Amino acid sequence: MGKGMIYIYSGDGHGKSPAAIGKAVQTAALGKRVVLIQFLKEKGLNDSEFVRRMEPEIKLFRFEKSDSNFLELSEDQKKEEIHNIKNGINFAKKVLTTGECSLLILDEVLGLIEMGIITVDELKEVLAARQDGTDVILTGIALSDDVCMLADEVTKIETMKFKSW
Repeated sequence: MGKGMIYIYSGDGHGKSPAAIGKAVQTAALGKRVVLIQFLKEKGLNDSEFVRRMEPEIKLFRFEKSDSNFLELSEDQKKEEIHNIKNGINFAKKVLTTGECSLLILDEVLGLIEMGIITVDELKEVLAARQDGTDVILTGIALSDDVCMLADEVTKIETMKFKSW
């Protein structure tokens, strides 16, 4: 079995997170386990009956406590949320170290790099903890060359046309 693949879904278009969730459903349908950690998503997928029905195959985590946009928080609130986010990053490393899933999705992790909350080297350290066969999906808008070099496959998603119904 190989080391697994690292995928990046990036770009300014809509659909990065839904694409990652689609891959999660495909993986779960094969009887494999998925861990999805959301960052910078305000309420994210939130705790709902639907999310609970996906367990145990797909487990969703969100470490941020605030339901507000990170950029709109006070400096004290941002410090607290950065601490929570770093707990989420440490949890991701633990998940990869223990090999408890076949697919780990770090939703909006590229935004953490863009905001300076984590560094590319910190993300690289997390990814280095992967066990054989574990795939990882990273999502976010901004994509640097350094981040791009971490991936086996990079998909750029852009909105060609958006019309509100």
